[in-house]
Amino acid sequence: MTDNNCAYCMEGELVDAFGIKICELPESKVYLFKEQSHKGRVIVAHKKHVSEMTELTAEERAAYFEDVNRVAMALHKAFHPQKVNYGAYGDTGHHLHFHLVPKYTDEYEWGGVFAMNPGEKFLTDEEYRELISEIEKYL
Repeated sequence: MTDNNCAYCMEGELVDAFGIKICELPESKVYLFKEQSHKGRVIVAHKKHVSEMTELTAEERAAYFEDVNRVAMALHKAFHPQKVNYGAYGDTGHHLHFHLVPKYTDEYEWGGVFAMNPGEKFLTDEEYRELISEIEKYL
């Protein structure tokens, strides 16, 4: 099932507004979040248009969390954050996805909840490509 108004289902311009697709994994699509106040921040969106993890079978849920874990491991290897925060919202976009937000003790928002879209740090196309390349090495 897809939703024609859903960025993760339709991709293209809807995703381009906030993210850059990195790859697809068995159960998910991975996007670099354009706002990079937290170096390496990504989104891991389920391939199925579901709002809640409760809508997945146990097998689908386990496979999705394997994807989330795979991406988290890649972030740790690529950028060496002290912590990766995980956020699953969807109040307005009803498609299951997790924000994986690397946190660094000497940088932005350490010790606090990450801002959804602080709008403070955007990169050049080349800088985005470099981040994506570093993540892809470990996926």
